[in-house]
Amino acid sequence: MDEVAKAINHFSVLMENQNGKLDAVLEAAGDIQRKVADLPTRAEFDELKQDVRVIKAAVVDLSRDLAEHKSLPAHMAHGHA
Repeated sequence: MDEVAKAINHFSVLMENQNGKLDAVLEAAGDIQRKVADLPTRAEFDELKQDVRVIKAAVVDLSRDLAEHKSLPAHMAHGHA
């Protein structure tokens, strides 16, 4: 095989190798795109944050009401109405 044919053969092997690497990169990029597409949008995330704030406030209020309710019988037992 002459030098030109060897160089062409070598170049072909290198190109096949690079194509395989590019295919792997493209596959990884596609996986990332699919994962990102499943993430909530900013609006959905902001709505969720607001919902959590509302739930947290309701739990705090309910806990306070429950604590007051539990202390009411003790308060009444001491003759306070």
